[in-house]
Amino acid sequence: MADATLSRDGPPYRMPLRRPGVWAWMTFDFAAQPLFTVIITFVFGPYFVSQLAPDPATGQFWWSAAATVAGLFIALLCPLLGAIADRAGPRKPWIAAFGVVQVIALALLWFAAPGSPLVLVALLIVLAQISAEFSIVFNDAMIPRLIHVRSIGRVSNIAWGLGYAGGIIFLMFTLAFLAGSADTGLTLLGLEPLFGLDPAEGEGARATGPLAALWYLVFVLPMFFLTPDRKPERPIGAAARDGIKDLKATFREIRSRPDLFRFLLARMFYQDGVNGLLILGGAFAAGMFGWSLTESGLFGIIINVAAIAGCLLASVLDAKLGSKGVVVMSIVCLVIATICIASTAPGFTLFGLLTFAPVAEGGLFASGAERSFVVYGMLIGLAYGPVQASSRSWLAQSVTAEEAGRYFGFYALIGRATSFLAPASVAALTAIAASLTDPVTASRIGMSAIILFFALGLALLWNTKGPLRQEG
Repeated sequence: MADATLSRDGPPYRMPLRRPGVWAWMTFDFAAQPLFTVIITFVFGPYFVSQLAPDPATGQFWWSAAATVAGLFIALLCPLLGAIADRAGPRKPWIAAFGVVQVIALALLWFAAPGSPLVLVALLIVLAQISAEFSIVFNDAMIPRLIHVRSIGRVSNIAWGLGYAGGIIFLMFTLAFLAGSADTGLTLLGLEPLFGLDPAEGEGARATGPLAALWYLVFVLPMFFLTPDRKPERPIGAAARDGIKDLKATFREIRSRPDLFRFLLARMFYQDGVNGLLILGGAFAAGMFGWSLTESGLFGIIINVAAIAGCLLASVLDAKLGSKGVVVMSIVCLVIATICIASTAPGFTLFGLLTFAPVAEGGLFASGAERSFVVYGMLIGLAYGPVQASSRSWLAQSVTAEEAGRYFGFYALIGRATSFLAPASVAALTAIAASLTDPVTASRIGMSAIILFFALGLALLWNTKGPLRQEG
């Protein structure tokens, strides 16, 4: 098999990007990202809430319920599946199995026409999301065996950037050629939607499901053909029994690795902050400035372009400063961006240090406050890709290839176990503030709760040693 000699402790090559197996592994992120960018965040999710559901409140309930159920399954099962895969050996069969479920679930979203049972559509979203997240655990667990430890941070960041590139390309194609405006029937470019898609029936949003399935199917293939995998070691039954024992041992063992334990605990908090910012930031802007789907989509494109630039920069910095340095700088950047967001209202930013005259005519990001918000969004984009990519490389450099599956499963658990806390904190603080002040000010105060999660993560990381870098 191609690149079969790659290993964590093998020859200390310094040019992993010249190896087809490494590039093929990175195409997984490129294949997987449209699900999160287009289906979950910017196109199908808004369609589910605003058109598929009978009213926005009902839509928001079912969409939130789907995210909650998916999150629970991911948190509970990822560590177990990772531990079993460590004992069984190969990762690709697991990725293939979950990929089949993901492709089928996405393809069936085409039938989610207005009036369809919300519970069935929500179930498809749950299946697609948990299948994707399970596949990510197994894909990430391939890193320590595939890439020399000194190159993990660089490759991880570039792969993450490629993922954002995939999301942007798919989102731009959707806005330009598929998703017509409900008012004009035309796409962002002023064109009739391709294939005669009817905006009134949500066909532009619905078409993203099967197209995302096709995208995943095509771009995940290089990983299967070119990236090396472990050989089979144990039957699934025996691997399951031993994997459960390994998982129990992991919970005990991790306390004997204090720096790794502190890193994972810190990530639990700052990843909650990242998730809260991504989930709520767009809605915060749309509510404050009355953004349309077009403006929200463009905002998403801008953030993801900034994320690509951030990941490319971090791929260099990770090699020079280490994963901890990149993670800490990214968290500081996110704190600054969140403070700036919370300081902004329709007429001013930076808590009133900058004020803006009323806008006479509308248009894309017409007011000074909106343009300021876009700048802060770019700051978020520069940081939220690297903080996640270098966190992945931090863990990959901290574990052996043989234990990578269970630790990346545990990593997924940590990233999901408290993911409800940041949104819940924002909601609670907003509700309290709403009883004391106006709605705009209350929403700004509520968003400030996210700062606490970044601060806790940063405090835990401050005296934590970064991953030991192997020389050779």
